[in-house]
Amino acid sequence: MEEEGVIKFELHFSESAPVTVASLDDLIYWRGLLWEQGLVGQDPQRYGGYGFGNVSQRLPGVLQPDNNLSFIISGSQTGHLHVLTREHFAIVSSCDAYTNRVEARGPIRPSSESLTHGMVYRQSDNINVVLHAHSPDIWQAADALHLPVTDAAVEYGTPAMAQEVDRLYRETDVAQQKIFSMGGHEDGIVAFGNSAGEAGAILTHTLLQCRDQH
Repeated sequence: MEEEGVIKFELHFSESAPVTVASLDDLIYWRGLLWEQGLVGQDPQRYGGYGFGNVSQRLPGVLQPDNNLSFIISGSQTGHLHVLTREHFAIVSSCDAYTNRVEARGPIRPSSESLTHGMVYRQSDNINVVLHAHSPDIWQAADALHLPVTDAAVEYGTPAMAQEVDRLYRETDVAQQKIFSMGGHEDGIVAFGNSAGEAGAILTHTLLQCRDQH
């Protein structure tokens, strides 16, 4: 079994003070709701006891000359915490799926899913929040719900997974649905939107659709 939450990319990390972006409060609020629903967290009965799920938010107005987007993402192995604070987030200042390299700073190392989040942000300037949850209900019903699904042979946290996001944008209606299933990452679901509220509502609505089918 693959180890959940293990960083697979080349990480260049420097310690720095916590982020001060005011709008992070909305992301923290929604992350708490996801934790309460078991969509992010840590459970000895799931995924070998590793933490699962992570959330991120684009840094407003930041676009580097070499087209590297910056975003704030929850730290690696924070799944056990019900409520995150600003000390539990890192800033990813450079993210390249093709060279498998991430540069980040903050009081904590960034999530192992940083490459995937970065690729989602590259798809549209209108995407400001990405929520990566773990939902057996949605994951198992992905085909029935006609959700876009990444290749089952592709593991989480890899350049190939990030490139699968790119493929979904070219070949599916993921831009309209704003949610997809990670075929090779057990229970992995990614929802995104213009705000934490929009991404959270999409995830919640999809979960209700699953339960209506049963």
